[in-house]
Amino acid sequence: MENENLDEEMKRQEKRRDRDGIFIHGMLCGVLLTLTCIALSLGWFRWKLMRRLQTQTETITQEDETHLELDTGAISSRILEIQEIINQYFMGELDSDLVEDEIYSGLLEGLDDPYAAYYSAEALKSLEESTSGEYSGIGALLTQDPDTGEITVVTCFTDTPAAEAGLLPDDTVLAIDGQDTDGMDLTELVSRIKTEEKDAVTLSILREDEELELQVVRRAIQIPTVSAEMLENQIGYLQISEFDEVTVEQFTAAMADLEEQGMEKLVIDLRDNPGGVLQSVCDILDQLLPEGLIVYTEDKYGQRTEYYSDGENSFNKPLAVLINGNSASASEIFAGAVKDYGTGTLVGTTTFGKGIVQRIFALSDGTGMKLTVAKYFTPGGADIHEKGIEPDVQIELSEDIENKLIIEKEDDNQLQEAIRILEETSGRD
Repeated sequence: MENENLDEEMKRQEKRRDRDGIFIHGMLCGVLLTLTCIALSLGWFRWKLMRRLQTQTETITQEDETHLELDTGAISSRILEIQEIINQYFMGELDSDLVEDEIYSGLLEGLDDPYAAYYSAEALKSLEESTSGEYSGIGALLTQDPDTGEITVVTCFTDTPAAEAGLLPDDTVLAIDGQDTDGMDLTELVSRIKTEEKDAVTLSILREDEELELQVVRRAIQIPTVSAEMLENQIGYLQISEFDEVTVEQFTAAMADLEEQGMEKLVIDLRDNPGGVLQSVCDILDQLLPEGLIVYTEDKYGQRTEYYSDGENSFNKPLAVLINGNSASASEIFAGAVKDYGTGTLVGTTTFGKGIVQRIFALSDGTGMKLTVAKYFTPGGADIHEKGIEPDVQIELSEDIENKLIIEKEDDNQLQEAIRILEETSGRD
């Protein structure tokens, strides 16, 4: 009996050992599987990390080619040293705000970008007003040579202080209120002109070989950027002086008025148009072009932004577009699209050749800065920067009228050539 009990006890112990062995074996297998998974996961994460680091290294290497790295510690030390010398020895009047602005302006001047600029809060506000088409000022359109920095008058709008004071196209602005404009950014000059209503500004100008001083009174200006009239033989004439935010609405209204008068052919005058808002010129071209690409831009990374026409309002009547050496930027986008699509004839002289895009950046303290951020290309892929767009019909404006503020249409030989071309052109299907 005792032997039987002993045998049963031994059997129970063997079963327990078997169960324990199975459990331990299973546990060891589970631990081994877990360790294997952890090792594989760590390997995968390590591979991902190495790939990410490699990608970041490649990106940094690429960006370093145009990456600005300033020794800010050395710059701060140098500024403090200069400040101490100025405070100890300089005997003139000091304006700390002006000095700070000039420091920031100098930073951007070092980029060798003729269109880069730093704006004080006041100048930034004036710039925003100028693109709206409504502002306080004198009613003159100015331009600045990117190479020489020379600021000249392009045109004066009728019934404005500039026209009333006798300012004329091609006048060079030498000084404003006694301050030399040499080295002054165009936006800075414009912001100084656009101040309180009824204040006067004294401009020193060079006209041919004669220096003159003109006192111009500032007042509220609302520039009609589009003017239109019907010429003989049902030829519409539409002039766009610049592409502001208000221009699209004015263009649409002018086109509707010409259509109501029975327009059969059209001349669009972009001479002396310095450009303006990219979206505005695209919105206008959307009313004229067939469906397709209007223009595209490429930034420093090769990223492409495209602007399209939906083709719903394609203009199918004979069209001539007047251009000259002062037709720049957005005007060249207009001319380039018309030329690439073959929807009109370009008449005049080669355009300015500004095929780059600037962007305004607002800074945290209310000031701002402008940088060149992209190049633009015509629908056919043409890069026109520093080349311009050549007209289909080359014709110079007669010398005896090129400096006149108001040119009568019968005396305008470029316009008369455009009219002649249209009169010989039949409508398109």
